[in-house]
Amino acid sequence: MEQTSAVGPPIELPIIDISNPDDPNVGKAMLDAAAKYGFLYVDSRGTDFAAEDVNRAFELSKAFFASPAEEKATCRITPNNRGWSGMHIETLDPEHQRTGDFKEAMNFGEFKDGKAQQPLPPSLAPHEAEIGHFASLCNKTCNRILKLLALGLQIPNDFFTSRHDPQNGPTGCILRYLYYPSIFSPATSSYQHDVDVRAGAHSDYGSITLLFQRPGQPGLEIRTPDGSWAPVPVQPGKAEDASAFPFPPILVNVGDLLSYWTDGLLKSTIHRVVFPLSEQRSPNPQDRYSIAYFCHPVDTTELVPVPSEAVVAHREYCKKNGIINEQVGFGGGAGNMAPGKRALTAYEHLESRLAATYGFKE
Repeated sequence: MEQTSAVGPPIELPIIDISNPDDPNVGKAMLDAAAKYGFLYVDSRGTDFAAEDVNRAFELSKAFFASPAEEKATCRITPNNRGWSGMHIETLDPEHQRTGDFKEAMNFGEFKDGKAQQPLPPSLAPHEAEIGHFASLCNKTCNRILKLLALGLQIPNDFFTSRHDPQNGPTGCILRYLYYPSIFSPATSSYQHDVDVRAGAHSDYGSITLLFQRPGQPGLEIRTPDGSWAPVPVQPGKAEDASAFPFPPILVNVGDLLSYWTDGLLKSTIHRVVFPLSEQRSPNPQDRYSIAYFCHPVDTTELVPVPSEAVVAHREYCKKNGIINEQVGFGGGAGNMAPGKRALTAYEHLESRLAATYGFKE
């Protein structure tokens, strides 16, 4: 996971229309992309988001990060993964980073009846309902994707969605505002070229992640099978096609938990955020803002093997060929659980990852 590995050409990922979550052909396309790349785009026209919803979310995010540090500090991040983390607080790749990530973040846990279950800073408190509405749209989109993945795996349509239903208990779902200062910002004065990154190499912790990005603010790269890094375009396809979308397609990636659940059939691909060369050479570099929604199951969900023939076939193929999926922890996957050993729960999985990232100790 060296930070200085070679960077190749931008990766071309499929754009999938999820407007019909009951279409098995779409489910197959979703599964194929998740198994091959671990990343894909969702056509923004096939979701319930309006451009105004996304634009407004970015406006609120920008206002929050521009607010005084003492106001943001009233909501510092806690072991429940909610709140504000300042510059260099998070270190996503401690083995290879000399300093923490060049970013700030604000995490929102679940909303109940439109109400946040955590303190909100002064700049965001008046907009609680808007933030909760955006989180609900994210959750709805995740349910469509999870249903399509179930279709692709040929398991019960509600296998994933029922295990992510907040009516069945609390989940680890997080809506996250992210701010990465530009290369010439005072906050990045300590940046060392070819050494530092905006966000260290990592894979996500949960089931799936939605990522909303802004045009002209690149920086995300994914690790390819040959060990190089491939930039992920904010707006895929030709520049002239961008006007067809109300906002850039939503980038979706598989998290560790879903990879674990499927014994590595679905790829939890390592990724990072960098200061791209185009920005480093620009006379007017931009700050980078993004919004992520991390989808997690209900805390008490036991991570038992997904009952899919495709997963069984993948497991047998790996066993026969001596393939070890290093991205799937806890003994190699749900299907490799030792006889008599209790299944890991979603909460235990998340807790262990957060402890490694922040050094939290209960």
